[in-house]
Amino acid sequence: MGAPDLLNPERRMLRAMQLSEADRSWDLESLLAACEWTDQAVAVGAGHGLQNHGLVDVDEEVLREISLDDAGEDAHQNGLLEHRIWSWMNSLDEGASPSMKDLQEAFERHEAGPGVGLLKQLGVSLEGGLLVASNPDEITNIITQRTEFLASLPALADTLDPTMLNHFSARKNLVKAVERTVRHWTLTPEGQAVSSDELQETVVITDLTPELLQGDTWKTAEFRAFDVSLEAATPRTGRSHPMQALIERIRAIFLEMGFSELVDDYVQSAGWNMDALFIPQDHPAREMQDTFYLDQPSTIELDEGVMQAWKAIHEHGGETGSTGWGGSYSTDVSKRPLLRTHTTVNTIQYLAEHPTEACRVFSVDRVFRKEAIDRTHLPEFHQIEGIIMEEGANLQMLVTTLKTFYAKMGYPEVRVRPAYFPYTEPSLEIEVKWRGKWLELGGAGIFRPEVTEPLGITSPVLAWGMGLERLAMLVLGLDDIRQLYISDLEWLRNQPIL
Repeated sequence: MGAPDLLNPERRMLRAMQLSEADRSWDLESLLAACEWTDQAVAVGAGHGLQNHGLVDVDEEVLREISLDDAGEDAHQNGLLEHRIWSWMNSLDEGASPSMKDLQEAFERHEAGPGVGLLKQLGVSLEGGLLVASNPDEITNIITQRTEFLASLPALADTLDPTMLNHFSARKNLVKAVERTVRHWTLTPEGQAVSSDELQETVVITDLTPELLQGDTWKTAEFRAFDVSLEAATPRTGRSHPMQALIERIRAIFLEMGFSELVDDYVQSAGWNMDALFIPQDHPAREMQDTFYLDQPSTIELDEGVMQAWKAIHEHGGETGSTGWGGSYSTDVSKRPLLRTHTTVNTIQYLAEHPTEACRVFSVDRVFRKEAIDRTHLPEFHQIEGIIMEEGANLQMLVTTLKTFYAKMGYPEVRVRPAYFPYTEPSLEIEVKWRGKWLELGGAGIFRPEVTEPLGITSPVLAWGMGLERLAMLVLGLDDIRQLYISDLEWLRNQPIL
């Protein structure tokens, strides 16, 4: 009988089995040794192939093994909770009756309550605030049995006391069950009849390559047979996370519109983050409940001339014609380090370094605010921002740019309406039409003179921004922002390619 369709591992396994008694039952360990393998999967796979050819029979037995779980390991090392409490009760002076108050002082709160419950199951009662045991010897015996049960693990479930097994299975994280399959292989008459000449291992070609076809060796080579009629699993290829794909799409649109990308540090000073943008120093957004302030570094040094310009603007408007915010401006507040609450902090610094150079820049980067996590808020999120500074820039240019950007994003219907932001005037809110409804997606405006003039900027500055996660929820049809950061592979695979 020939064996033309056998793979090399199958040939080796069958040859090893033929060299022994015909009726021998082979376990996994003996096969690994006989075939000089170290990988169990190779042996199991070869056995499965031989079984499909009818050359071996396979006997499978599923064994259920019980072992210690996390809490069980701790109990084995330090004693079961009921054992420790029972030992404490017996260690008191003769004639003394332990009270519930004593128990709560001797043990942690999370142990005292459950411990009393366990002791009550063993026959300990609570009488007038005192713990009373009616049958101490029986309690000691049961606790000893439980301790010995844990010490006997791991073991097969069939060999364990079912009462003890049921007890510990009902308790949290003390024991765990693991099922494993034990296999034994035996030769069939057909397997015994295969000629040893047919079981010589050969080089089997599984892939056709240009190098192979350039020579003549393929003419006499043995090729692995494939059944093309069998159904194949759908290949799972790598792909970008929806958030990263959306960032790349936005980045491509900005670059296509002639913008340059701006990337900068997360850690900034309160001065550049807020004072430079004409946000008053007593504004609620500056408080700890909205902003992550840092202990290290303790301060960030700033240019004294810039801080004096901010001081004049905030207190009386400087030379801009504004009345400012009044009150007193503190340079110490300006030097406080924080995690940036918006990407505009980096944009304004770029403009201050290039006050006379026309520019179009954008950023898509992380910002941080002390938000409570819920379906629409995260303490760390992404902000999209675009800036245009050039002579003659005006509101119409801003609106046209916004409409162009959102049209490229797939939202051709865009409208703006008046709004208020501390550092822009006029200020706009941007709305796009989605599924027949108008949705607010961001803010825009022209930087106020109180922002630009102290930094030597003379050209108008157009700005707009929005939250990336808000846009992602819209694009992906989500109603919970947290879904974007849950590692659900099935959900990720089913997302559209953006």
